[in-house]
Amino acid sequence: MPTAAYLKDLFGLEGKTAVVIGGTGELCGVMAEGLAKAGCEVVLVGRIREKAEIKLKTITDAGGKGYFMPADVTSRESLHTLLEEVVKTSGKVDILINGAGINAATPFLEIEEEEFHRIIDTNLTAVFRGCQVFGEYFIEQGIPGSIINLGSMSGLVPLSRVFIYSATKAAVHNLSKNLAREWAEHSIRVNTLVPGFFPAEQNRKVLDESRVLDILRQTPMSRFGNPDDLIGATLLMASNRAGAFMTGSEIVIDGGFNAMKI
Repeated sequence: MPTAAYLKDLFGLEGKTAVVIGGTGELCGVMAEGLAKAGCEVVLVGRIREKAEIKLKTITDAGGKGYFMPADVTSRESLHTLLEEVVKTSGKVDILINGAGINAATPFLEIEEEEFHRIIDTNLTAVFRGCQVFGEYFIEQGIPGSIINLGSMSGLVPLSRVFIYSATKAAVHNLSKNLAREWAEHSIRVNTLVPGFFPAEQNRKVLDESRVLDILRQTPMSRFGNPDDLIGATLLMASNRAGAFMTGSEIVIDGGFNAMKI
């Protein structure tokens, strides 16, 4: 078999539809571009249409297919409406990416309960809601779906200045493993993609000069991640062919940072 045909058979996503919650953001937006280039129709989910339009132009210019859908991840009703509209437009859903997230650099003793609950609701409870809404759909429709939840290096290694964020991501890692065990009998795979340090909207506020230097000293590859670095792992987790026996896994993309902590 020619190389191109082999890779297409292994990683190709033609005929699949992926709902990318957080797809208007920097990291999930590039992950969506990778899915689209592999043949998947992508639905960029967020709050700001203008941010989605920029990414959709990149996708369509490369020959891919996609569209924007607004949704509030803190509302179960909004997620149900999202699912209904996508099924109405695309016919079905095969892949879900839960990638919405917010952060704060508030010192621990100064964290108000409002901030605590707001971050918990967006980073953890929204993943719980998304997995319930789309997982139930996959089971009822007999779809061998793939769910990719965005974890974080801070969910594996205690990092300073991101207390609530770290707690939510550690919980997302655990939730993903539990769902992988529960839903394997339905051929639904649930995995966690774990980025290391990737400058993005939610973490730029905590990346001052001293922190940047400290991170780079502890990263064997001596650089931050580029969004493109996440595409390979995304395709592996999304593909029912290449990732057929992968569920409950955590793929860490961090330039070796986690290895320095062992």
